[in-house]
Amino acid sequence: MKPDQFNIRHLAAMAAIVDQGSVSLAARTVNLTQPAVTQGIAKLEAQLGVALFERQPGGMMALEAARRLKPRVDVALRLIGSNRVTATQVRAFVALARSGSYAAAAAATGVAEPSLHRAVGDLGLAVGSRLVDRRGRGVMLTKAGVALAQRLRLALAELRQGLEDLAELKGEEGGRILVGAMPLSRARLLPDAIGRFCSDAPQVAISVLEGSHAELVGPLREGEIDMMIGALRDPALAIDLNQRPLFEDRPTILARRGHALEAGWDADALRRYPWILPPEGTPLRQLWQAMFAELGGDAPPVPIECGSVMTIRQLLVGGDYLTLLSQDQLALELQAGLLSDIGPTPGLVSRTIGITSRADWRPTRLQQQFMAAIEAAASVTS
Repeated sequence: MKPDQFNIRHLAAMAAIVDQGSVSLAARTVNLTQPAVTQGIAKLEAQLGVALFERQPGGMMALEAARRLKPRVDVALRLIGSNRVTATQVRAFVALARSGSYAAAAAATGVAEPSLHRAVGDLGLAVGSRLVDRRGRGVMLTKAGVALAQRLRLALAELRQGLEDLAELKGEEGGRILVGAMPLSRARLLPDAIGRFCSDAPQVAISVLEGSHAELVGPLREGEIDMMIGALRDPALAIDLNQRPLFEDRPTILARRGHALEAGWDADALRRYPWILPPEGTPLRQLWQAMFAELGGDAPPVPIECGSVMTIRQLLVGGDYLTLLSQDQLALELQAGLLSDIGPTPGLVSRTIGITSRADWRPTRLQQQFMAAIEAAASVTS
C-alpha cells in the first residue's frame, strides 16, 4: 500500500475512535454515520492487513497497530487541513506541483488531464483557496498552492513512516531509507554507513539523492528525503532543522601532481594561481576566505565556481588550478598520483560534518538504525 492510497476520512475516523473509544462519538466528530465509520475502519484494517481495534461491549479498544499509527495520522491530518480532502485530490495536486503542467502530471500518473483538472479544482474548493494560476501551457502555483503542496508532501511522508511502523509490527521485512548526500559524504562516509546498515538489514532499500545543500534542503523540508549528510550550516539559518554533528573535517589545498607549489608556497604564491571553489555562502568557500584572512591580505578572485568533485578533479589534472577539499573526496586520485596535497591550510580552518533532519521529524526504528550506522562510520572517518 502507498501512502497516497489512504481514505483520509477513514484515517480521521480511526484517530477519533482512538481518542474517544467509541464509534458513535467518533462518527459525530468526523461527520459520518456510524455504519460509515464501521465500514471505513473495516476497509482500513483490510488495506493495512492488521487489526486496529478490539470490539468490546463498552466501546472500542485501540490495539498496538492503532496506537502506533495514530500519532502519524494526527500529524498528517493537521498538515492536510481538511477531512473533505480526498486521496485522489492529494495525488493529483502533488503530481501537478512536481510536474508543472497538467500534461506532464497526466503522463507521470497515468490519469487523464480532465480528471486531474477536476481533482485539483475540487481540492481548491475543499481547502477554500485558489491553488494554481494558468501560465501559457503550464501552471504556476499560487502562494497558497505552494504552501499546500509542501504540507501534502510532508503528510505523505508521515503516512509512509506510519506504514513502515506497521510493517515492523507485523514482522515484515522491507522499508526504504531516503537520504540526501552532499559532496563530502559521498566519498567515504555514506558508502561505509550503507555497508554497515545493509549487513544488518539487507531487506531495506536505500535511495540516495545527490546534491548540494541548496538542492537537498527543499526535498528535506518537504519530506521527500529523510535526512541529509554533509557540512552543517549556521543554526540561525536553519531553525526548522535539526543538525547533529558527527566530526570536524579540515580541508587541504589540492593541485595536480607536478604543480609548481608542490615545492612550497606562501600567501603571494597562492594568489598567483586560479582557484576552483563552490559558490559564495557555502561552508567551504567561507573556510577559504578564513584561510586568506589568516594569511593576511585580500583573497584572490575565483574564476571557476563549481561544487562537482568530478569536474574539479578533471580541471585540476589538466591545469594549474588550486582547490580546497577534504582528502577523502579525492583519495583515489591522490593515491594514483594524479593529484598532490600541497596543504595543510594555515589556521584553524575546519567544517562540521553531520546529519540534518527536520526539527519535527520522528524517525522509525530503521531510520534510527541507519543514523547509528552513519555515526559508527563517522567514528572511523574522523
